[in-house]
Amino acid sequence: MFSFLNWNGFAPATPAGVTNYTALATDPIFLTALKNTAIWVVLFGGISFLGGLGVALLFQSERRGVGLYRTALFLPIVFSLVVTALIWDTFFQPNGILNTFLNAVGLHSWTHVWLGDPNTALYAVIVAALWREIGYVMVLFIAGLKAIDPAVLEAARVDGAGAFQRFFFVVLPQLRNVTLVVVSVIVIDSLRSFDIVWAMTGGGPFHSTELLSTYMFSTAFQTRALGYASAIAVVIFVLALAVIISYLVRALSEEKES
Repeated sequence: MFSFLNWNGFAPATPAGVTNYTALATDPIFLTALKNTAIWVVLFGGISFLGGLGVALLFQSERRGVGLYRTALFLPIVFSLVVTALIWDTFFQPNGILNTFLNAVGLHSWTHVWLGDPNTALYAVIVAALWREIGYVMVLFIAGLKAIDPAVLEAARVDGAGAFQRFFFVVLPQLRNVTLVVVSVIVIDSLRSFDIVWAMTGGGPFHSTELLSTYMFSTAFQTRALGYASAIAVVIFVLALAVIISYLVRALSEEKES
């Protein structure tokens, strides 16, 4: 309802009709935030999914020492996003760990102002967010892998199925329900990503790391355009709903076909 109003939080609200929504279409900062959010969903979501699945397959067995690696990968999830941001902000500083390492190994030309360059800032923040997300996705996939009957995999192996065939035709179909949960979690996490971006860059430099969530926050609490911020919030909700519903429809249709 607030998205159809002009309101700064203090003065009486006035009706705005759909002007808040039409203004979004010509707002360059909103369009930049929308583009950055799409990049975030694709890169953060895709790498989280593939990385989490990869390490889950690697560490699903109960070999000696595997538990230590699992714990190390899951450990970042216990840190708050602000703490994670502080760690990675130190890592990417001009005199931080990354540039110090590059100088130490003679790669002086590779040093960079990672968070100060509009061309690299968004990708640096995505790396920081991935550090926290991959371990969480790994745990979800390991739970799904543990539920697969070993007899099914053994039967496929006896029938002559290779490792790739067992993965694509036995393991992946068995992970359908877990995959649905993982995709939903990743999409929601992608679209609500705020803390780590705000703590590391505040949406800068020059809006190069501006996401819909950070733009909504700054619009609501810095420029105090609460109606406009509400319209951005509605866009975020619709995008999340559209992605999840489209994946649900596809997953259900594939299940019926199988």
